Formats: sequence, C-alpha cells, structure tokens
Amino acid sequence: MTATDTITTRSLMREVLETFPGAQRALFRRYHIGGCSSCAFRPDETLAEVCRRNNGLDENEVLAHIRLSHEQDANILIEPKELADWLARENSVRLVDVRSREEFEAVRLADSVLLSQDVMRQILGEGTNSRPLVLIDHQGRQALDAAAYFIGHGLQNVRCLRGGIDAWAQEVDRNLPRYEVGAVA
Repeated sequence: MTATDTITTRSLMREVLETFPGAQRALFRRYHIGGCSSCAFRPDETLAEVCRRNNGLDENEVLAHIRLSHEQDANILIEPKELADWLARENSVRLVDVRSREEFEAVRLADSVLLSQDVMRQILGEGTNSRPLVLIDHQGRQALDAAAYFIGHGLQNVRCLRGGIDAWAQEVDRNLPRYEVGAVA
C-alpha cells in the first residue's frame, strides 16, 4: 500500500496536501476551493468537511480528481539525469527558473533564465509548442504551479525538473551549491 492509498475522504487536509502536493491547485482549478480567503480550508478539516461546506460536493469525485491531478503532475516531471541528457543533445530546450531573484543569483543552471513578466510574455507570445519549456524551482514544488499556468494558456511541451535545482545538485552536478530556503548561516 502506498501513501496515496491511505488518503480517504476522512483524511485531514494537512494529510491530503502532504500526500498530494498539487491538491490545492487541483481543488482550485476545478471547484474554486482553496485559492483565496473566501474559499479557504483549514489543515485540520477533513476532505469530507470541505466538500460538505462547498455545496455538498461528491466526496469520492473530489478525491478522484485530486488523484488524477497528482498523476498528471507526475507525467510532466523530468528526472535530473534525463534533463542533463536532453540538454546535451538538444539546444532548443528553454530553462525557466521560478525561484526568487536572490536564489537564482546565488545558484542556477547554465542557460536558464529567471521567470519575469517579460519572459512570460515572450514565451506566450511565441504561440508555438515546438520549443520545450522546462521549469525549475528549489525542490520541485512551485514549478508545478507555473507549469499549470503555461499549460492553461495552451502550451503543451512543458516539463518540470523533478526535485528542482536541489535534486540537480545531488544527482547531476555535485559542484553546484545546495541551500535551504530560510536557513540562517
């Protein structure tokens, strides 16, 4: 039995989010739950309570949607070594870093660019899915939100670096400095 099998409609939202990191994005996208203060949920509420409070949504349907979204997230992840091989043979891959400017300036992948309004407009303005887009974050969590944005705007050739730049530093380039967000030296 995997961790995803242990989640039920009686699970606390804290447990749902730990097991399915994209659950809040999935809930907001389909049901407009969890995106703002008026539709928020508490970590100590069960998924069933959240469904009841939101127009009596079918609990099993909502859980199935969270599971499906989790599978779809997994399908766009690219392993660090797979990306390294891809970059070695293909020069059209666009690397876009979604971390803070400070993180990006401290450590980054060669040829990556920091996501900005200008970069976003350029990507969306190309109107093509022919150029692969790989999103990079610190540990592989925020990039999925950015991927959802680009996919929602019609891009299909979007991937996210599994484990982010931290996994890259551990699995591909051990000379790349590692860090913890919010860590005090």
